Amino acid sequence: MIIVTGATGKLGRRTVERLLDRFPADHLGVSVRDPRMAQDLADRGVRVRQGSFDNPASLVHSFEGAEQLLLVSLDRTGEECVTGHRAAIDAAVKVGVGRILYTSQMGAAHDSRFQACRDHARTEDLLRATGLPWTALRNGFYAASALQFLDSARRTGDIALPADGPVAWTGHDDLAEATAAILADEGRFEGPTPSLTGPTALDFGAVAEIATQTTGRSFTRTVVPDAAFREQALGHGAPAPIADLLVSIFAAARNGEFAGADPALAELIGREPATFRTLLEHAWAE
Repeated sequence: MIIVTGATGKLGRRTVERLLDRFPADHLGVSVRDPRMAQDLADRGVRVRQGSFDNPASLVHSFEGAEQLLLVSLDRTGEECVTGHRAAIDAAVKVGVGRILYTSQMGAAHDSRFQACRDHARTEDLLRATGLPWTALRNGFYAASALQFLDSARRTGDIALPADGPVAWTGHDDLAEATAAILADEGRFEGPTPSLTGPTALDFGAVAEIATQTTGRSFTRTVVPDAAFREQALGHGAPAPIADLLVSIFAAARNGEFAGADPALAELIGREPATFRTLLEHAWAE
C-alpha cells in the first residue's frame, strides 16, 4: 500500500489523483488531519485515516501497512517543522514502512539563506539515519508562490519586490505527475533526486515582461529594499518569523539557490513541464 500525507493539500491531492490513474484505489491510503476533507477519496475506495504530526500515535495508525510512504513536507518552519517531520519518520520506522519519499526542495542545504531549505536538509539527514530506502524529491520552487507575490501587481501593474535572482518556477501538476511516476517505479531514485524544475529560470524582471506580453498591459519591476519589504509584510499582519521567511526567499534567489533548471522533470513525465507563461495565463484567466 502507498500512503500519502497531506492528501488534501495542493501537491498531496494532485499526487493522489495521479496515483489513482496508476493503481487501484484499495492500494492507496491517505493520512490527513481531518478525514472529512477526504471523504470523496474514501467514497472511491481509498483508505482514509486521521493522522496528525502533533500526535505520533495517530501517525503510527495511519501509516499501518505502508509499503511506501509519501511524506509531504509541512507548511511550517524551523524547529516546529523538523519536529513534525521527525515524528512522521519515527512512526514510519516503527510500522516498518518499506520506503519513504519526502517532498524536499531544490537548494536544500544547511547553509541555505532560505529557512525552509535548511529544514529540508535537516529532514533529509533524519531520513538518511533511518537506514531505510528513501528518496528526497528536490522539487523546484512552486510557481504558486510567484503568483502570490504578483497579487498586488495584478492590480497595480508594478512588481514591487526585493532584488531577486533567477528561479526555476515549477507547477504543482507536473510535480504531482512526477511523484506518482517515482512511486510507481520503486527503485528509480535513492537519496536526493536531481532538481525537478520547470524548463526555464526567471527573475521578476523577466516575469514582468511575460505578464506584459500575456495581458497586453504594461508591467514594471520596482526593487524594494529588504527592510522596507519586511516592514510592509508586518504592516499587512504577517508575524515577524513569516516576514523574515519571505525576505529570505529573495536572499536565496540572489545567491542562485533556485536557478538551476534541470531536464529531470521532463524525463519523468515524458514531456516538457509547463512554462511560467502557461501557468500565469491559466491562473489569471480565472
